[in-house]
Amino acid sequence: MAEWTEYRLGDICTFGKEKTEVTSLTNETYISTENMLPNRGGLTKATTLPTGDYTPSFEEDDTLVSNIRPYFKKIWKATFTGGCSADVLVFKANKNVSKDYLYYLLADDEFFKYSMTTSKGTKMPRGDKVAIMNYPILLPNLEAQKKIAALLSSLDDKIELNNR
Repeated sequence: MAEWTEYRLGDICTFGKEKTEVTSLTNETYISTENMLPNRGGLTKATTLPTGDYTPSFEEDDTLVSNIRPYFKKIWKATFTGGCSADVLVFKANKNVSKDYLYYLLADDEFFKYSMTTSKGTKMPRGDKVAIMNYPILLPNLEAQKKIAALLSSLDDKIELNNR
C-alpha cells in the first residue's frame, strides 16, 4: 500500500455535464432513479421519458449513481450510451484512472455511508455534490487498478452466475 496515493474523488473523476435530446432516447436508453435497482442490482426498463427537451447524457463505461436516498445503493456501470435523470450522477474517470476501478470505488459501502452522512434533507436525502467530490480515496497505479478491477469483476460474474 506504500505505492498508493491519497486523493479526493474530484481529483480522479468529474461529473458528466453533457446533454442529449430526449427525442433521441427510448425506454431502454433512459435511466432514472426509478429504474435503477437497489443494492447494486442493475436496471429495469424505464416506464416513462422526461418531458423536457434535453436531459443529462452518459456514455458506455461511465458510472451512474442515484443521488436520491443514497442508502439504497443504486449504482450502475453503463453498458451503452444514453440519457438520465438529473437525479442520477454521471461519473467520468479522468485519464490514468481505470473506469472499472472507479466503479468499484463508488460501489463500496463506505462511499454510500459517506454520501448519506454528508447528504442534505431528511425525507428524500440527496447527496451533496461538493462533499461527494471531497470523498477521500486511496489510488494505486493504473496497472494495479486494472488488476484489482478485473478480480472484482470476475467475482461479480461468479456471484451473478450462482444467483441465476
